[in-house]
Amino acid sequence: MAITQHPSGDWLSAYAAGSLPLGQSLCVAAHLEFCSQCRQNYMRLSQLGGELMQTLEPVPSQKLSLDDLMARIDAQPRQKAVDIEAEGLDLSAEPEPSGRRKKAVVSQSAAVPRSLRKLIPNGYDELKWSRISWSIRSAELCRDDNGLKVELLRIKPGGASPRHTHLGDELTMVLQGSFSDEVGVYHSGDFMACDQSDTHTPVASVDRECICLTVTQAPIQLSGFLGRWLNPLLRRGHTSAS
Repeated sequence: MAITQHPSGDWLSAYAAGSLPLGQSLCVAAHLEFCSQCRQNYMRLSQLGGELMQTLEPVPSQKLSLDDLMARIDAQPRQKAVDIEAEGLDLSAEPEPSGRRKKAVVSQSAAVPRSLRKLIPNGYDELKWSRISWSIRSAELCRDDNGLKVELLRIKPGGASPRHTHLGDELTMVLQGSFSDEVGVYHSGDFMACDQSDTHTPVASVDRECICLTVTQAPIQLSGFLGRWLNPLLRRGHTSAS
């Protein structure tokens, strides 16, 4: 499926300028790996920014560079490091005792975007998943210095999230599968930005599970009777350390 949902110009410009927090930068970076259109726009913005910088007087800056971003990722607690340059393939092909050569083995990590592999080194199945409903599980990846929560959501085929709004900005990037809501359908690679003005009911497609990367500034706010009981738990879960 073609990617139809992209970061706005504001999100892409902020990423190119290095002014996004770590969590939001990860979400935009993951989208760029899927989307050639946004990669081209990002390169144009970076080139334009470089040309503009040549006309300005140098001043101290606290902006987050790409090197800083990768260093921050390295500093996050994670599982045993793996060689991300191997693209998930065992190409050593050492002879077995029988004299036959080993077949190349595709690792689960090969399906993970490069920008996330230091947080997900061994594939999605090896993460510590917590069940939040009969059809949805979550795995927190990290918290950045701005308090943004970076996590994965894994939704069973046909599974739905309760109708909810948001108490802060939320970025969502579809890594596998697809889901739909009142606005449209979102496939692998699609990028979604929600804020306090958005209310929706995401539902995964019935043909396969959906895995999404989400970056939240605040917990969701469930609508209706159910929210009265569960919203306090969601708020505590968002503020507690992983």
